[in-house]
Amino acid sequence: MQQPPGFIDPSKPHHVCQLRKSLYGLKQAPRAWFVKLFQALLQFGFVQSSSDASLCVLKGPSPVIVLVYVDDILVTGPSSSECNQFIQKLSTIFPVKDLGPLHYFLGLEVHRSAEGLFLHQTKYLLDLLRKTNMDGAKPCCTPLGSTKLDHTGPLLSNPTEYRFIVGGQQYLTWTRPDLSFAVNQICQFMHAPRKQHLQAAKRVLRYLKGTISAGLWFKKGSLNLTAFSNADWAGCTFHRRSTSGYYVFWGSNLISWSAKKQSIVARSSTEAKYRSLAHTAAEITWIYKIFSDIDFSLSQVPTLWCDNISAISLASNPVFHAQTKHIEIDYHYIRELVLAKLLTFQFVCSQDQLADIHTKFLSKSRFSYLKSKLPLGSMVDPKLSLRGCIKADTEIDKQVVS
Repeated sequence: MQQPPGFIDPSKPHHVCQLRKSLYGLKQAPRAWFVKLFQALLQFGFVQSSSDASLCVLKGPSPVIVLVYVDDILVTGPSSSECNQFIQKLSTIFPVKDLGPLHYFLGLEVHRSAEGLFLHQTKYLLDLLRKTNMDGAKPCCTPLGSTKLDHTGPLLSNPTEYRFIVGGQQYLTWTRPDLSFAVNQICQFMHAPRKQHLQAAKRVLRYLKGTISAGLWFKKGSLNLTAFSNADWAGCTFHRRSTSGYYVFWGSNLISWSAKKQSIVARSSTEAKYRSLAHTAAEITWIYKIFSDIDFSLSQVPTLWCDNISAISLASNPVFHAQTKHIEIDYHYIRELVLAKLLTFQFVCSQDQLADIHTKFLSKSRFSYLKSKLPLGSMVDPKLSLRGCIKADTEIDKQVVS
């Protein structure tokens, strides 16, 4: 640290100023702000979630749920009057601007209609296509081709463009689960990208060009928790590691998904899928704790679907077989969930395994089929204004900036 230019004390040139208040833009500023906001929420009677530090809940007959991202705050609950009362209380401590019903939050656009809630990132996607000069590109049907990426070909002289494109695509996976596997693949070459990797990243942009208005639908229906888990055994041609993938549905609504390379090499397809089951079970457990924090109880035990009978048997059988001695104990905790009747396993044929879209390179027909099974869609009216959306009768989401 050093004194700012133009304000150096000639008698004490090596001294620095001691901050008595956190300044906006410093590394510790968000932390200091959150501590102050959290203290105010505690005064109002809110309880911090044990699973998500940014989630606070005011429990009661009409609960109020607050989600915080630095100084952007989402307020929701079954009673609009309770939400408004909280915003008024908050405005007595901090300068608050009420932006009304949720319509735009951190690049995510929200539309309400008679069908349900629609989340998408059309504006962010259009900006990304314009910045990468791909707004006039020819669309394609799949985000990746049939050829696996490797380390052959010439290195890029300036990898900045590649890293910028991939970084922008990573944020799009928040509302585009069909991109997760493709983005996972191209992210593995960030250190030394080659020409074929840049072509693959631009192919993803071409795919996005043809699905600009796509997003996730959230509709009313059953409130059962189900998940699909799968793994592609030794799919990585360099390290022979497997890729895990899962989908978690709340009724017909997709609420969580992942495509991630496993940390170690699996010695069999059963082991690879068993590890994927463990990751999916951990995600379900976390979601279950979030539901508990907001006083929501599931009517049925969550169901986890897998297309490998051996992995299901291994998860349900408390006996350690000789073939599974090498598997870490951490992955066997899913047996405890089964014995405690907190999770059930069901077999699904490979043809109907939705998580396939997150674990391997797929043909055009297979990709289109699996994509059709997801709650992905487009806006009914793309010209619908972001502002002035109709509020839901049973619930109101408020966006607050402090």
